[in-house]
Amino acid sequence: MNHAQLTALGRALRVLGEHGEKLTADTPDDTLHEVRGDLMRALDQLAEAVSGQKPTTRCKEHPYGPVEESAPDLCLFCETRRRKARRSQISGDRGGAAAGTEAEEAPVLSRYGTREHRPRPQQRWIPEMWNGRVWQLCGTPRHDRREADLYLAAQRRRPDAAMAYRLIHEFTDYEVVRVWGTPVQVDVEPMGGV
Repeated sequence: MNHAQLTALGRALRVLGEHGEKLTADTPDDTLHEVRGDLMRALDQLAEAVSGQKPTTRCKEHPYGPVEESAPDLCLFCETRRRKARRSQISGDRGGAAAGTEAEEAPVLSRYGTREHRPRPQQRWIPEMWNGRVWQLCGTPRHDRREADLYLAAQRRRPDAAMAYRLIHEFTDYEVVRVWGTPVQVDVEPMGGV
């Protein structure tokens, strides 16, 4: 919706609000026809302003994805991810029951302990961009480094690319893996605030 459409729609809705305040039990028919005409104009402006189809889910990540009726946000993709997370909590790690029985039959001793004694590490690759003052997140954290590298390569090819990008590996601690470009401190005010 562009600014002109937004302004026209807002004006039409304000006119309808004024009509609503004036309605009483003995409102004449000519006023009701005027209200009907203003309502039709507002609906026409709203129809012009809506550019895409109606989202099928309430999910911000997958608004046009497949529908799962039992999901709170109606999104099949997110509900599948939640179910997988619940299953992995119940069965332990990704291997399920088979991996657990093998580990019980032949435990491997090491000075760091067995795998079941330590929490399963979660790692993410976080893409960040330099905005002139600080590093800021520039996309969804990825669980695959190759996917994060491809995402940053696409960001660098954009016409409105930032002056620098970096990829952070989140594991137990943060480690800067790679930096593209040179982050330069940019003053917010022109001419240094003179």
